[in-house]
Amino acid sequence: MQSGNQTWVSYFILVGLHHPPQLGVPLFLLFLVIYVLTVSGNGLIILTVLVDLRLHRPMYWFLCHLSFLDMTISSAIVPKMLAGFLSDSKVISFGGCAIQLFSFHFLGCTECFLYTLMAYDRFLAICKPLHYATIMTRSVCTYLALGTWFGGTLHSLFQTTFIFRLPFCGPNQVDYLFCDIPAMLHLVCADTTINELVTFVDIGFLALTCFVMIITSYGYIVSAILRIRSSDGRRNAFSTCAAHLTVVIVYYVPCTFIYLRPNSHEPLDGVVAVFYTVITPLLNPIIYTLRNKEMKAALGRLGGRKDMHSH
Repeated sequence: MQSGNQTWVSYFILVGLHHPPQLGVPLFLLFLVIYVLTVSGNGLIILTVLVDLRLHRPMYWFLCHLSFLDMTISSAIVPKMLAGFLSDSKVISFGGCAIQLFSFHFLGCTECFLYTLMAYDRFLAICKPLHYATIMTRSVCTYLALGTWFGGTLHSLFQTTFIFRLPFCGPNQVDYLFCDIPAMLHLVCADTTINELVTFVDIGFLALTCFVMIITSYGYIVSAILRIRSSDGRRNAFSTCAAHLTVVIVYYVPCTFIYLRPNSHEPLDGVVAVFYTVITPLLNPIIYTLRNKEMKAALGRLGGRKDMHSH
């Protein structure tokens, strides 16, 4: 209870998915399996890239960051959700709620910037192949990757501060899977019109800018690919880019659905939230390994190395 800034709520109750009580254990087992596969799949990608010298290139360096973000974003949401399936107590402290919201937006925004960076990397590799090595040096890649993390931190600090300086003095049931901006705004004991507008403009502007930059990069890439004479070269270039574009679409469509409708109360929002917090981090390693010959070959080499060690 904090009377100084009118914040009277000391904890929140995460309602989570609306489901019959008898489905608690099956849902727990389902999401536990997905979570274990997500962490192990993304962890395997990171390990493969770090161990295999042939993958020590900017594209796979950025893929490592993406896999780490997917592991972390899933870990920020899913364990608390799993606990909720097995117990009646779905309590999260006021501070815990703020940390969860900050973590989710920090990681999600960083991922948004990283997708843009990965599109720019593919643009340089395919459209400016002669200049690629001189532009995307190791130090440049490091600074660009750090820039995405720094941008995500600034965005999340702004959003979290803007939400949690508001008075929470009445209802404390978060009708959602986790502490997120639209769900939290419904519990504020004040007019949230400005907050909804800022959320719409801030997240909308960031997402739209990144999306336009990604689509522009891929416009140039497709044009360049169509000029490649060998059918194998075209196929390889399209395959690499198709994996990235698939992941971008899977990421952006649910986020747009949630954040560009901040005043929505639809039950479908919870289903969409499950998709981009639980399913998308699982899909990324599958999409990148199935669509990428180099990753498949590297995983094969990693498996062969383990077999040699075991003998």
